[in-house]
Formats: sequence, structure tokens, C-alpha cells
Amino acid sequence: MTVQKLPIAKAINESLRKAMETDPKVLVMGEDVGKLGGVFRVTDGLFKDFGEDRVIDTPLAESGIVGTAIGLALRGYRPVVEIQFDGFVFPAYDQIVTQLAKMHARALGKIKLPVVVRIPYGGGIGAVEHHSESPEALFAHVAGLKVVSPSNASDAYWMMQQAIQSDDPVIFFEPKRRYWDKGEVDTEAIPAPLHKARTVRAGSDLTLVAYGPMVKVCLEAAAAAQEEGKSIEVVDLRSMSPIDFDAVQASVERTRRLVVVHEAPVFYGAGAEIAARITERCFYHLEAPVLRVGGYHAPYPPARLEEEYLPGLDRVLDAVDRSLAY
Repeated sequence: MTVQKLPIAKAINESLRKAMETDPKVLVMGEDVGKLGGVFRVTDGLFKDFGEDRVIDTPLAESGIVGTAIGLALRGYRPVVEIQFDGFVFPAYDQIVTQLAKMHARALGKIKLPVVVRIPYGGGIGAVEHHSESPEALFAHVAGLKVVSPSNASDAYWMMQQAIQSDDPVIFFEPKRRYWDKGEVDTEAIPAPLHKARTVRAGSDLTLVAYGPMVKVCLEAAAAAQEEGKSIEVVDLRSMSPIDFDAVQASVERTRRLVVVHEAPVFYGAGAEIAARITERCFYHLEAPVLRVGGYHAPYPPARLEEEYLPGLDRVLDAVDRSLAY
């Protein structure tokens, strides 16, 4: 058994290395991913070990990066492309939505597009405009794409492996403010299915559902609530498309209350779909309406204001209290 304590960024690096060692058709490409090792150093060392033919520094042209990856996938490769920051993905949105997501169906299933699009996302790093977006709902809405986000180092390692092995395109959202959070990674473990949610803390009074950067906040909220005698269950969704509604439903049927938390704006966010589905499935079990906690329906603010924008411990605990008050 090989167990290491790694930051999330290093876990992704090790996962990419393993995939490239295992399959010569796996390529890494993006802006500054080669010699620099990426702006967050997630691809550090790969250029030196695998060379410029497999770790490719691209021009600053996101549409071109994804378009090239589509062509490579059609020729049998498994490209992993990095969009340097979340807010830079939109020039590539056309390629992702109109080509990457649709080609398999357009070809009646005769072609596969095993492309992974890595996107560091979310706030909390004090960045400038276009560097702190949470656009996951825009991709989860698109049929033909899988959309996932790890919250810890072990999931970062294994979910990247599974994403690369998938014959469908995967949008892989990486919570950038958690890149240096460390956790144990067992590189010989048997991983959970890519789109299976996980209960990361058991409880009986209320369910908190989150993914990516907000899982840590929800665990902190559950610990704080315990001091007041409240038993909070935390479910890490892990996947935003498809969503493991069965796992959420099973939890809510036990606790009878649900609060969904994400950094993205509440308006038309992933929480809206979860709230609607769970209300449909669990109507006679619920003792309170499903509540949502998230960002505001406004452009992401300047760095000095982002802590007011991002959902934190106080806002999550407020929602918990409101739900339990019904």
C-alpha cells in the first residue's frame, strides 16, 4: 500500500504523471503548462520528464486549445487541457458546447471524445477580475459533458485518473483555494465511482450538500453546530453532472432537512436543481423547505470584498438555524 500526504495540487500532478506513464496517448496541453509547470505548478516536472511532444505549451488562445484537443481525440489521443483560470474558459465555450459535447451524439455514437478540460475555479485567493469565477452550472446544463470537482487530495488523484480514462469529455473543476490543503492519498486504493457522492460526516438533524471548495466550510459548520447539540450530516457531491440524487435522497430521508452550499451564485445555480429534485423525491419526508447558500447574483467583486461575497461559516450556520427552526 502506498499512502502519501499530499496537497491537492500535487495529487493532481501525481495523477497526471501516472496516466502519462500508463498510456502514451495521454497528452497535457495549455498555457504555460510546460517549462513553467503551470501558474499553480500543477504540471511541474512533467515537461522535463515527458518532453515537448506530450506536454505542450500553447498560444494564449483557449478556443484553439480546445479545438486542437478535439482533433487529437478524434485521432486516438487522450488530451488533458488546462484553462489557466476559470474566467478564461469563455473563448473556448463555443468549442466545448457546440463541438466537444455534441460530436458523440452527432456521429450516432461512432466516435469518442476522451478530452479532459481542467479548470481552476472559485475565489478566495485575492485575484483580479476574471480569476475567481464559478461557472460550473453553465457546463452542467450542457448534455454530453460530465462535470466533476474534487474537494480533497485523494479524490483529486483518483477522479483525474477516472476522468482521463473516460471516453466522454469531462470538465474537471479544481478548487484553486484548496490547492495546498493536504490529505492522504492511497495510490493503490479502489476508488469510488467518478459520479458517486460521498457522506463525509454522518448526522441526524440536517443534511448539508456541497462540492469542491465548500465541502471544507460545511465540515467546519457541522463541527461548530455540534457544540450546540446539533447533528449535521455532510455530503460531498463530487459530481455536478450527473448528480447522485439517490445519495442525497437517502440522506434527506434520514435527516428530513437539506441545505445546499456552493460558491457560485444561488440564482440558477446547481443548488436550484438539487432543491427541485429533492423536493420532488422527498416531499413527504421534508420538515422544512430546502435552503440554498451561495454567492450573490452579481459580478465577482474586487479582492478586498470577496470575503463578503463568498459563503462562509456564518452564512451556512444561519441557514442551518433557519431550517431547524421550522
